[in-house]
Amino acid sequence: MSMSDKISNKAEDLGGKAKEAAGDLTGNERLQAEGQSDQAKAGLKDAVENVKDAVGDVTGKIKDVFKK
Repeated sequence: MSMSDKISNKAEDLGGKAKEAAGDLTGNERLQAEGQSDQAKAGLKDAVENVKDAVGDVTGKIKDVFKK
């Protein structure tokens, strides 16, 4: 995963936490839900990027085996 993706996902997660906290403080259930949704999206993006990285690592290792 690129550093910019990591930063973007972390920013989305932190923004979601802030929204959820603001919703908690004000009793705004919609804002709480938006915050939770933002956090879930950031987590899903991280998971997808981790799978891509793992597949790339395996692909690279397979290519190395066939080069020998």
